[in-house]
Amino acid sequence: MTIGELIRLLSDGEYHSGQQLGERLGVSRAAVWKQLRKLEDLGIPMEAVKGQGYRLSSPMELLDGHSIVTALSRESRQHLSRLFVEEVLPSSNEFLRHRFQQGAGHAEACLVEQQSAGRGRRGRVWTTPWGRTLMCSVGWRFESGVSALEGLSLAVGVVLAQVLERHGLKPALKWPNDVLLRNDDGEWGKLAGILVEISGDAAGPCEVVLGMGINVDLPDDFRASIDQPIACVYDQAPGVSRNMLAAELLNGLLAMLADFEAQGFAGWQGEWNQRHAFEGCEVDVIRGERRDVMIAEGVDQNGNLLVHQGERQERLVGGEISVRGRS
Repeated sequence: MTIGELIRLLSDGEYHSGQQLGERLGVSRAAVWKQLRKLEDLGIPMEAVKGQGYRLSSPMELLDGHSIVTALSRESRQHLSRLFVEEVLPSSNEFLRHRFQQGAGHAEACLVEQQSAGRGRRGRVWTTPWGRTLMCSVGWRFESGVSALEGLSLAVGVVLAQVLERHGLKPALKWPNDVLLRNDDGEWGKLAGILVEISGDAAGPCEVVLGMGINVDLPDDFRASIDQPIACVYDQAPGVSRNMLAAELLNGLLAMLADFEAQGFAGWQGEWNQRHAFEGCEVDVIRGERRDVMIAEGVDQNGNLLVHQGERQERLVGGEISVRGRS
């Protein structure tokens, strides 16, 4: 019995006794009780009525590999070699890195309900509540070297924004790898983060894992525990299917990856600049202990961010640089 199997039973709107759950799942009532306690620990709200049993307070849509693959375009199904849908992993990116080490990984995708040890940019911890986000990683092998992949994380941001726009959201992009959404008070909140990890020869074949995490429906107490403004898909598009979002995201990513080596970021530059959250605004450019207030411009054809301070213009290339908008 897994958490997902239990949630599927409890999501039908009906009450189920511990005995009924045990019979359906082939385990003892004691085992069912232990899993029910886990649901509480995971912050999944349940209702318990004496004499009737248990059910979830509101249904949860679990990720379903079959429905996702069925919703893919014909071209995407041809590109995709394998889709993994997991309940809990330390990191979906790490999962695909291990696949590459085993001689697989190319054109594979991994979706996971919860990450226990996910990482964001610059090694930041990225934890997620169970079933409330869309955590997706895609592996791809490129024949060219690392220099041919400049701007790849920005192209991922454009794909992600395009998917969300189809559902009525108005996301913006923050260089180099965040997707933002305005909260009710007009403040930008982080909706999604992107982490691109590259291994291989700088001048030859290399393997890439594209990881992204999208906040879909975070509980209020989880949002309050985050030390930055947060936004969710359901803030502006309640009820959107996670499985549909996953299929649309894979459609866009697989098409982009198939052409990126030949096209490069230049084909995505205009789309990124149209969604730039801070173009023409003051930003804090943070490099280690140094902080400069500069005016953000657009990104160039290699994905570098142009900024200026008076007559001095700089081209930011990423690395340990952090750009923050000023209120």
